[in-house]
Amino acid sequence: MNRLIILLSMTIFMWSCNEDETESCAETPEDVQTVQFDFVDLQDSILNLDTKTSLVSFLSRHPEVRDYIFRRNEYPNDSAFINQLYDRFRHPSFDTLAMETEKVFDDLSQLKSQFAEAFSNIKAYYPEFKPPIVKTIITGLDSDLLVSDSIIVVSLDFYLGDGAKYQPRIYEYLLRRYGPEDIVPSCILMFGISERFNKGDLKDKTVLAEMIAYGKSFYFAKRTLPCVPDSVFLWYTAEEMRGSRKNEDMIWARLIQDKVIHSTSMIDKRNYLGERPFTIQVGEKCPGRIAQWIGWRIVEAYMKSHPQTTLPELMAISDAQELFRESKYKPQKR
Repeated sequence: MNRLIILLSMTIFMWSCNEDETESCAETPEDVQTVQFDFVDLQDSILNLDTKTSLVSFLSRHPEVRDYIFRRNEYPNDSAFINQLYDRFRHPSFDTLAMETEKVFDDLSQLKSQFAEAFSNIKAYYPEFKPPIVKTIITGLDSDLLVSDSIIVVSLDFYLGDGAKYQPRIYEYLLRRYGPEDIVPSCILMFGISERFNKGDLKDKTVLAEMIAYGKSFYFAKRTLPCVPDSVFLWYTAEEMRGSRKNEDMIWARLIQDKVIHSTSMIDKRNYLGERPFTIQVGEKCPGRIAQWIGWRIVEAYMKSHPQTTLPELMAISDAQELFRESKYKPQKR
């Protein structure tokens, strides 16, 4: 026990590591065929709204934008809603934001290509999959994403990345997930965590159950976007990725020592799974949501020990406890 405590206390000193690991592409599914999907660019439509009547007409044609992106129900009445949006869209700074968005995303060909790759790979694993409509828009930094089975709406101005003149008013450590490269991975992670693909036992309220659910979603995303670096899915810096790999055994030891795995405590879930800049319980430089990453490592261990298991079969496993036992997970020591 004394040795364990000493090892854990060393974590904060060992987190920064010069070791570099090149992240390789995951295996791609067989017989991938490019799927067709509707991609609707609404930026120009927003910029060309020159009357309130035209704004009302636009929102009527795109009710998901009205109700979920601009959140109509948060306004006392239609008049207040339309007036506020119209004033925003006609403000000079909105034109500046639009120009900056166009500069970053150009003709949107790269974004379309990455969505096509992800949807085509999902289709290869799930032949019944029907890709959603994808719509892009500028909101004035109102909302970031809407993701459902049938539609995805992307607020491009949320994803301008470092150096943008206008950025979302959120914590600095959260801004790292809002670069152009984060859009499609974020959408596919939402697919991967949804009950549509990711089956689970709703009666299991343990930290482990949530760890496995997140781990499956990361594995799903990596298989459908095979060459996206792990760090993009996790929103970790390169240093945080290296530190997590370097200290995996110490992270696991802390989870065991604190009896976190089978806990149902909301405090434990917040500390180890929740959104925060650091997991201070492990070390001052240990990134937040560290138990999600360990969940991914457990799922990877399961798939290594069950190489014949397909992605759909993995995602259909609802018993997190059984998956954990069958994974025979052992943290790596480096």
